[in-house]
Amino acid sequence: MHAVPDRPRRLLLAVDAPSLLHRNHHARAHTRHRDRSGRPAWALHGMLRQILESIDAFAPDAVIFGLDDRTASYRRDAYPDYKAGRAEKDAELVEQLDRAGALLDALGLATLTPPGLEADDVNASAAEWARRNDWNCVIITSDRDSFAHISEHTQVLRLIDGGINGSPLLSPARLQVMYGVPAERYLEYAAVRGDASDNLPGVPGIGEKTAATLLTEVGSMQEIWADVEHDEGRSVIAALDAWAAETGGRRIGATVVKRLSAPGARDTFDFNVRMMAGRTDLDLGLTPDIPGTPGLLPLDIARVERVVGHLNMDATTQLALRVLTGDPASAGRA
Repeated sequence: MHAVPDRPRRLLLAVDAPSLLHRNHHARAHTRHRDRSGRPAWALHGMLRQILESIDAFAPDAVIFGLDDRTASYRRDAYPDYKAGRAEKDAELVEQLDRAGALLDALGLATLTPPGLEADDVNASAAEWARRNDWNCVIITSDRDSFAHISEHTQVLRLIDGGINGSPLLSPARLQVMYGVPAERYLEYAAVRGDASDNLPGVPGIGEKTAATLLTEVGSMQEIWADVEHDEGRSVIAALDAWAAETGGRRIGATVVKRLSAPGARDTFDFNVRMMAGRTDLDLGLTPDIPGTPGLLPLDIARVERVVGHLNMDATTQLALRVLTGDPASAGRA
């Protein structure tokens, strides 16, 4: 009896739509591009171009777009200063953010705006969906919070100034090289370090390098907190001092334990974990075994031509017809 060869995993592409819109607003505002109704469309057009380039590059079997709930936020309710340091959004960006979901829905793509939550929660649930269904997942975002979802099933395309083609695709191995921590401990690392972009302070006195050393030389934060709280941090001190002796660095064990023992340190860590952890239990509405349901390609040619054509950029319409409909000949109709 012949062994049945392993079937390659199918691929889910999870796109942080607000992240793409923000980056394209700032990169393309100088163009003042407008759609056929005369409304600002440079961020929407740039977002769609990057989505098309991503689909073309990765050839996913399904795509899900996460959107932020712009009317409510459970994180802001829990912490009114959440993201408080960010500049006020430009009115023209806000208008395009409000229109993004309708554009993607009109194309027949799958979007999810989870009540009180953010696109990163959709990313987290997409990674969990992929693991549960034995798919692969690629998350496209510029938000570092998604690094916590990197695993054997999930990679993150971290958007930087080079666009889709110039952005790094982060795997567990590459994340470890970048931050010095295994992917499964990235959330703990971020919670200790804090996140200035979300206005979340870390544990006072413990920066990125010390946080990474703690998690690689000692163990998980659960183990570290247990040792600090029940045995005065003796194991933590021993592990860090052994690391210092081995590397020729300075002994930091006692100082680190003192900082972890400070009033509020554990509360800060626990609070950051709650704020940073994405929800993994959202219903994405994906039914990949039912042809024609939202999130699956190809899309309807006439619909793609009509919806993308409204953005008033012929080259993008042609690209959309080729990438989204699976019919290269249809590009000539644009």
